[in-house]
Amino acid sequence: MNFLYDFYQSLLTDKQRSYMHLYYLDDHSLGEIADEYEISRQAVYDNIRRTEAMLEEYEEKLKLLEKFQQRQLVMNQLQQVIQAEPINQELASELIEMLKESD
Repeated sequence: MNFLYDFYQSLLTDKQRSYMHLYYLDDHSLGEIADEYEISRQAVYDNIRRTEAMLEEYEEKLKLLEKFQQRQLVMNQLQQVIQAEPINQELASELIEMLKESD
């Protein structure tokens, strides 16, 4: 959920961002968030669950996290190829092409 939040937080409202930040990044409890905003724990819980569903829906449609993870995998493979002796230039070129195509 933290990764989804990182990628899609700009699509959330200020209130959604605040609840998610407090809950996931600052590790506040539902009760602490409820006290801070003077609302019920259930209201905080409902808002966080709806926001989580929205983030998952954004990822399902946009695939930003999935693409990022795929690029990370290819970059790690490329780094291993570059560090190997001798360098497999053909494989390095293929991995570079994969990175170019992943945009």
